[in-house]
Amino acid sequence: MPIHRHVIALAILAAAPAFARAQAPEKMNVLVIVSDDLTARALGTYGGPQRTPNLDALAQRGVQFDRAYCQFPLCNPSRTSFLTGLRPDTTRVYENSTQFRQNLPDAQSLPQTFRKAGYTVARVGKLYHYGVPGQIGTPGLDDPPSWDHTENPRGRDKDEEDLIFTLAPRARGSGRFGATLSWLAAEGKDAEQTDGKTAQAIARLLREYRDRPFFLACGFFRPHTPYVAPRAYFSQHPLSEIVLPTVPADHRKSGPAAAFASAKREQDTMSDDLRRQAIQAYRASTSFMDAQLGIVLRTLEELKLADKTIVVFLSDHGYHLGEHGLWQKMSLFENAARVPLIIVDPRNPGRGRHCLRTVELVDLHATLADLCGLQPPRTDGTSLKPLLDDPKSAWDKPAFTQVSRGTPIMTGETTKGRPRWFMGRSIRTERYRYTEWDGGKRGIQLYDYDTDPDELKNLASDPAHVPVRERLSRLLKPAPKHP
Repeated sequence: MPIHRHVIALAILAAAPAFARAQAPEKMNVLVIVSDDLTARALGTYGGPQRTPNLDALAQRGVQFDRAYCQFPLCNPSRTSFLTGLRPDTTRVYENSTQFRQNLPDAQSLPQTFRKAGYTVARVGKLYHYGVPGQIGTPGLDDPPSWDHTENPRGRDKDEEDLIFTLAPRARGSGRFGATLSWLAAEGKDAEQTDGKTAQAIARLLREYRDRPFFLACGFFRPHTPYVAPRAYFSQHPLSEIVLPTVPADHRKSGPAAAFASAKREQDTMSDDLRRQAIQAYRASTSFMDAQLGIVLRTLEELKLADKTIVVFLSDHGYHLGEHGLWQKMSLFENAARVPLIIVDPRNPGRGRHCLRTVELVDLHATLADLCGLQPPRTDGTSLKPLLDDPKSAWDKPAFTQVSRGTPIMTGETTKGRPRWFMGRSIRTERYRYTEWDGGKRGIQLYDYDTDPDELKNLASDPAHVPVRERLSRLLKPAPKHP
């Protein structure tokens, strides 16, 4: 009996969905790991003195961005920016108390982009801003629409705050002594600390989600001050081996004053021995964080998920450890603006590559959506996929970083005729950094990293650099932002 054409056509149509499913590429998982207040300059994989074996091994699997920059060297503005893909001037988040939906209620965050695409989306630890150590164990300024599941671990580092040494003991009762240098060589095991609990929770979720596409975010608290780590990690960094940064005499007087306004009185009066102890504690908590990173990465391998999971490692901003006579963040020097950024896409055959192009954390939303074939909302960032394919690709996009001085107040209130709150804005190219404070009214800076990698000679008033200064000034006004 002859088979009619329409019967054949129906059979083909019926088989098409199954064929399409068989041919469709498998969804890539995403694992985003954020370390809090981690300076790139100190890390061995970035040419620094500290070995971080798990982070170093991760860098060998992907692309390490050697010139990656945050958009604001403070936790809440930076995290809001890279988790939305919007610049601080778009989100209008400039401090640590504003949850971004107060200003942008309908914004679509990076995790939401993956939720809308059918991924299971979860967070453990600090992704959006938490006050440290005060808000450990709470949701902080989290964004519930971003996640299907959240966990807020609390370890003995939180429970033993009264044991922590701090340069600001008067702030101890408020839980805000994490705003200055504080540390503790803790007793007990890694798993008892908040980051240890975070690593174990991420490992558990990897096992739970292994058979479905997931976007999993891991937020470590260390090495944010207070620098707390089990005692064994301190012994890995002998005080005798710590070399203090060299700061020229009267360096701060070279100005502009706004560039050094993040300095704190109690940090300026530290002895050299106390400075070494602070750096030792910072390195110890960095080593501790790296060990917890190792737990997460080994679990990914053991579950055979590494070949189908894009891994991103970053910090929310950089950090000073005495360079320029400064500590912590909130500056527009390289130490605070530059961040570690490593992206591993297992589908990409190139491994262990370094990218020298200037990139920004605001690019992360567009990048991960692009790598996973998703449609992101309109953002202020650009996909880094061309640089993941070829780190030497042509790229003329500079990086923009800004920081505020003072506290936002009502329009018209001034001190001596000037607003009490103003912004510093900086542009970084592959060779130069140019910075204007209060639109240039409170000083400008220009550094040439080919000749001055430590930013010790301000070329802003050098006649030979007028063309460079004018060109960068034009690019700086305004920094591109989402309309």
